[in-house]
Amino acid sequence: MSKKPMPILLIEDDDTVCQHFRERAGNRADLSLIGTTNSSAEGLQMVKRRQPEGVILDLELTKGKGDGMQFLTALQETKLALRPIVTVTTNIQAEVMYDSLHEMGVVFVFSKKQPGYGPDMVFNMLLNLRNSLPVIQTENKDIATVESPEERQARILELIDAELNDVGVSIRLIGRSYLRESIYYLITREKNESAAVIYDVAQDHKINYNSVIRSIQTALNNAWDRADIETLKAKYPVHIDIRTGVPAPTEFIHYYADKISKFL
Repeated sequence: MSKKPMPILLIEDDDTVCQHFRERAGNRADLSLIGTTNSSAEGLQMVKRRQPEGVILDLELTKGKGDGMQFLTALQETKLALRPIVTVTTNIQAEVMYDSLHEMGVVFVFSKKQPGYGPDMVFNMLLNLRNSLPVIQTENKDIATVESPEERQARILELIDAELNDVGVSIRLIGRSYLRESIYYLITREKNESAAVIYDVAQDHKINYNSVIRSIQTALNNAWDRADIETLKAKYPVHIDIRTGVPAPTEFIHYYADKISKFL
Protein backbone atom coordinates (compact mmCIF):
# COMPACT_ATOMS: atom_id res chain seq x y z
CA MET A 1 0.00 0.00 0.00
CA SER A 2 1.36 3.41 -0.92
CA LYS A 3 2.13 5.91 1.82
CA LYS A 4 1.85 9.64 1.98
CA PRO A 5 5.07 11.54 1.29
CA MET A 6 7.32 11.43 4.36
CA PRO A 7 7.46 14.79 6.18
CA ILE A 8 11.06 15.56 7.18
CA LEU A 9 12.60 18.32 9.32
CA LEU A 10 16.19 19.49 8.75
CA ILE A 11 18.20 20.97 11.66
CA GLU A 12 21.35 22.35 10.02
CA ASP A 13 23.42 25.53 10.39
CA ASP A 14 24.95 25.75 6.90
CA ASP A 15 22.71 27.75 4.54
CA THR A 16 24.26 26.19 1.43
CA VAL A 17 23.64 22.69 2.75
CA CYS A 18 20.03 23.61 3.61
CA GLN A 19 19.48 24.92 0.11
CA HIS A 20 20.93 21.72 -1.38
CA PHE A 21 18.53 19.61 0.69
CA ARG A 22 15.58 21.83 -0.30
CA GLU A 23 16.38 21.54 -4.00
CA ARG A 24 16.68 17.77 -3.88
CA ALA A 25 13.51 17.43 -1.81
CA GLY A 26 11.67 19.58 -4.35
CA ASN A 27 12.44 16.99 -7.03
CA ARG A 28 11.03 14.05 -5.07
CA ALA A 29 7.44 12.88 -4.66
CA ASP A 30 8.11 10.44 -1.80
CA LEU A 31 8.99 13.06 0.82
CA SER A 32 8.63 16.71 1.74
CA LEU A 33 11.06 18.93 3.61
CA ILE A 34 8.54 20.66 5.88
CA GLY A 35 11.01 22.97 7.60
CA THR A 36 14.62 23.90 8.30
CA THR A 37 16.24 25.58 11.32
CA ASN A 38 19.72 26.16 12.72
CA SER A 39 18.51 26.11 16.34
CA SER A 40 18.18 23.02 18.55
CA ALA A 41 15.46 24.70 20.65
CA GLU A 42 13.45 25.80 17.63
CA GLY A 43 13.92 22.34 16.15
CA LEU A 44 12.22 20.79 19.17
CA GLN A 45 9.29 23.20 18.88
CA MET A 46 8.96 22.38 15.18
CA VAL A 47 8.85 18.66 16.02
CA LYS A 48 6.01 19.31 18.44
CA ARG A 49 4.00 21.48 16.06
CA ARG A 50 4.71 20.03 12.62
CA GLN A 51 4.99 16.35 13.59
CA PRO A 52 7.69 15.22 11.12
CA GLU A 53 8.22 11.51 10.65
CA GLY A 54 11.95 12.05 10.13
CA VAL A 55 14.56 14.48 11.48
CA ILE A 56 17.97 15.15 9.91
CA LEU A 57 20.13 16.59 12.69
CA ASP A 58 23.50 18.30 12.26
CA LEU A 59 25.38 17.50 15.45
CA GLU A 60 27.55 20.61 15.82
CA LEU A 61 25.39 23.61 14.76
CA THR A 62 28.46 25.83 15.16
CA LYS A 63 26.84 28.66 13.16
CA GLY A 64 23.47 28.24 14.81
CA LYS A 65 22.09 27.99 18.32
CA GLY A 66 22.59 25.05 20.64
CA ASP A 67 23.78 21.68 19.39
CA GLY A 68 22.51 18.27 18.41
CA MET A 69 23.03 16.74 21.85
CA GLN A 70 20.84 19.42 23.42
CA PHE A 71 18.12 18.64 20.91
CA LEU A 72 18.31 14.89 21.55
CA THR A 73 18.26 15.32 25.32
CA ALA A 74 15.19 17.55 25.13
CA LEU A 75 13.51 15.19 22.65
CA GLN A 76 13.96 12.28 25.06
CA GLU A 77 12.26 14.26 27.81
CA THR A 78 9.33 15.29 25.60
CA LYS A 79 6.17 13.20 25.42
CA LEU A 80 5.04 12.91 21.81
CA ALA A 81 2.16 11.16 20.13
CA LEU A 82 4.46 10.45 17.20
CA ARG A 83 8.20 10.10 17.76
CA PRO A 84 10.27 10.87 14.63
CA ILE A 85 13.09 8.79 13.22
CA VAL A 86 16.29 10.76 13.88
CA THR A 87 19.39 10.56 11.73
CA VAL A 88 22.53 12.57 12.56
CA THR A 89 25.01 14.15 10.14
CA THR A 90 28.43 15.10 11.49
CA ASN A 91 32.09 15.68 10.74
CA ILE A 92 33.08 14.01 14.03
CA GLN A 93 34.35 10.46 13.70
CA ALA A 94 34.60 8.86 17.14
CA GLU A 95 33.23 5.48 18.16
CA VAL A 96 32.29 6.64 21.66
CA MET A 97 30.24 9.48 20.16
CA TYR A 98 28.37 7.08 17.88
CA ASP A 99 27.54 4.86 20.88
CA SER A 100 26.19 7.85 22.83
CA LEU A 101 24.01 8.92 19.90
CA HIS A 102 22.48 5.47 19.52
CA GLU A 103 21.74 5.38 23.25
CA MET A 104 19.85 8.67 22.81
CA GLY A 105 17.59 7.21 20.12
CA VAL A 106 19.47 8.12 16.95
CA VAL A 107 18.86 5.39 14.38
CA PHE A 108 21.66 6.20 11.91
CA VAL A 109 24.74 8.44 11.86
CA PHE A 110 26.15 9.85 8.61
CA SER A 111 29.70 11.09 8.31
CA LYS A 112 29.70 14.14 6.04
CA LYS A 113 33.09 12.94 4.78
CA GLN A 114 31.93 9.52 3.62
CA PRO A 115 31.91 8.79 -0.13
CA GLY A 116 28.64 9.66 -1.83
CA TYR A 117 27.27 11.64 1.09
CA GLY A 118 24.47 14.01 0.09
CA PRO A 119 20.75 14.72 0.46
CA ASP A 120 19.55 11.71 -1.51
CA MET A 121 21.66 9.32 0.56
CA VAL A 122 20.10 10.68 3.76
CA PHE A 123 16.58 10.85 2.34
CA ASN A 124 16.75 7.27 1.06
CA MET A 125 17.93 6.00 4.44
CA LEU A 126 15.04 7.73 6.22
CA LEU A 127 12.54 6.24 3.78
CA ASN A 128 14.04 2.78 4.26
CA LEU A 129 13.91 3.19 8.04
CA ARG A 130 10.32 4.37 7.80
CA ASN A 131 9.39 1.08 6.15
CA SER A 132 11.54 -1.20 8.31
CA LEU A 133 11.05 0.35 11.76
CA PRO A 134 7.29 0.69 12.27
CA VAL A 135 7.75 0.60 16.05
CA ILE A 136 9.24 4.10 15.93
CA GLN A 137 6.08 5.33 14.27
CA THR A 138 3.79 3.76 16.90
CA GLU A 139 1.65 6.20 18.83
CA ASN A 140 2.44 6.78 22.50
CA LYS A 141 -0.74 5.52 24.16
CA ASP A 142 -0.29 7.85 27.13
CA ILE A 143 -0.63 10.95 24.94
CA ALA A 144 -3.83 12.27 23.43
CA THR A 145 -3.51 12.01 19.66
CA VAL A 146 -6.51 14.18 18.75
CA GLU A 147 -5.70 17.82 18.09
CA SER A 148 -7.98 20.55 19.26
CA PRO A 149 -9.40 22.77 16.48
CA GLU A 150 -7.07 25.55 17.62
CA GLU A 151 -4.00 23.29 17.52
CA ARG A 152 -4.92 22.00 14.07
CA GLN A 153 -5.42 25.53 12.75
CA ALA A 154 -2.06 26.65 14.16
CA ARG A 155 -0.30 23.63 12.63
CA ILE A 156 -1.84 24.18 9.18
CA LEU A 157 -1.00 27.89 9.20
CA GLU A 158 2.57 27.13 10.22
CA LEU A 159 2.92 24.68 7.33
CA ILE A 160 1.54 27.32 4.95
CA ASP A 161 3.96 29.94 6.29
CA ALA A 162 6.88 27.56 5.85
CA GLU A 163 5.99 26.99 2.19
CA LEU A 164 5.50 30.71 1.49
CA ASN A 165 8.80 31.51 3.19
CA ASP A 166 10.53 28.83 1.14
CA VAL A 167 9.63 30.50 -2.16
CA GLY A 168 10.32 33.98 -0.80
CA VAL A 169 6.83 35.48 -0.59
CA SER A 170 7.46 38.61 1.46
CA ILE A 171 5.69 38.90 4.80
CA ARG A 172 5.65 42.70 4.27
CA LEU A 173 3.16 42.49 1.38
CA ILE A 174 -0.59 42.27 2.00
CA GLY A 175 -0.85 39.72 -0.81
CA ARG A 176 1.04 37.30 1.44
CA SER A 177 -1.81 37.43 3.99
CA TYR A 178 -4.41 36.87 1.27
CA LEU A 179 -2.47 33.88 -0.04
CA ARG A 180 -2.17 32.43 3.44
CA GLU A 181 -5.89 32.73 4.10
CA SER A 182 -6.88 31.39 0.69
CA ILE A 183 -4.69 28.29 1.03
CA TYR A 184 -6.03 27.70 4.54
CA TYR A 185 -9.64 27.96 3.36
CA LEU A 186 -9.00 25.57 0.49
CA ILE A 187 -7.41 22.99 2.81
CA THR A 188 -10.10 23.09 5.47
CA ARG A 189 -13.30 23.32 3.45
CA GLU A 190 -15.30 20.66 1.70
CA LYS A 191 -14.65 20.33 -2.02
CA ASN A 192 -18.04 21.75 -2.94
CA GLU A 193 -17.26 24.87 -0.88
CA SER A 194 -13.71 25.47 -2.12
CA ALA A 195 -14.24 27.18 -5.47
CA ALA A 196 -14.74 30.68 -4.12
CA VAL A 197 -12.01 30.94 -1.49
CA ILE A 198 -10.54 34.16 -2.95
CA TYR A 199 -14.01 35.71 -3.03
CA ASP A 200 -14.43 34.74 0.62
CA VAL A 201 -11.11 36.32 1.55
CA ALA A 202 -12.21 39.51 -0.21
CA GLN A 203 -15.49 39.44 1.66
CA ASP A 204 -13.72 38.87 5.00
CA HIS A 205 -11.64 41.98 4.40
CA LYS A 206 -14.54 43.93 2.87
CA ILE A 207 -12.61 44.73 -0.30
CA ASN A 208 -13.05 44.07 -4.00
CA TYR A 209 -12.18 40.61 -5.38
CA ASN A 210 -9.95 42.15 -8.07
CA SER A 211 -7.99 44.01 -5.39
CA VAL A 212 -7.23 40.71 -3.66
CA ILE A 213 -6.12 39.12 -6.93
CA ARG A 214 -3.87 42.07 -7.75
CA SER A 215 -2.29 42.02 -4.29
CA ILE A 216 -1.64 38.28 -4.51
CA GLN A 217 -0.15 38.64 -7.99
CA THR A 218 2.09 41.46 -6.75
CA ALA A 219 3.37 39.24 -3.94
CA LEU A 220 4.11 36.42 -6.39
CA ASN A 221 5.76 38.77 -8.88
CA ASN A 222 7.96 40.11 -6.11
CA ALA A 223 9.04 36.63 -5.04
CA TRP A 224 9.82 35.49 -8.60
CA ASP A 225 11.69 38.71 -9.41
CA ARG A 226 13.97 38.39 -6.39
CA ALA A 227 14.85 34.69 -6.52
CA ASP A 228 16.93 32.45 -8.76
CA ILE A 229 14.59 30.94 -11.35
CA GLU A 230 16.17 27.48 -11.34
CA THR A 231 15.86 27.31 -7.56
CA LEU A 232 12.20 28.33 -7.78
CA LYS A 233 11.55 25.66 -10.40
CA ALA A 234 12.82 23.06 -7.94
CA LYS A 235 10.58 24.40 -5.18
CA TYR A 236 7.52 25.03 -7.36
CA PRO A 237 7.55 22.36 -10.10
CA VAL A 238 4.37 23.53 -11.79
CA HIS A 239 4.01 24.71 -15.37
CA ILE A 240 4.05 28.52 -15.52
CA ASP A 241 2.68 30.58 -18.41
CA ILE A 242 5.72 31.45 -20.54
CA ARG A 243 4.28 34.92 -21.23
CA THR A 244 4.34 35.95 -17.56
CA GLY A 245 6.99 33.69 -16.02
CA VAL A 246 5.08 33.87 -12.73
CA PRO A 247 2.44 31.55 -11.19
CA ALA A 248 -1.21 32.51 -11.48
CA PRO A 249 -2.84 33.07 -8.06
CA THR A 250 -5.41 30.27 -8.32
CA GLU A 251 -2.87 27.70 -9.53
CA PHE A 252 -0.45 28.67 -6.77
CA ILE A 253 -3.15 28.39 -4.09
CA HIS A 254 -4.35 24.99 -5.33
CA TYR A 255 -0.81 23.60 -5.60
CA TYR A 256 0.07 24.39 -1.99
CA ALA A 257 -3.33 23.39 -0.64
CA ASP A 258 -2.90 19.98 -2.29
CA LYS A 259 0.71 19.66 -1.12
CA ILE A 260 0.00 20.51 2.51
CA SER A 261 -3.17 18.40 2.65
CA LYS A 262 -1.05 15.28 2.08
CA PHE A 263 0.50 15.71 5.52
CA LEU A 264 -2.66 16.28 7.51
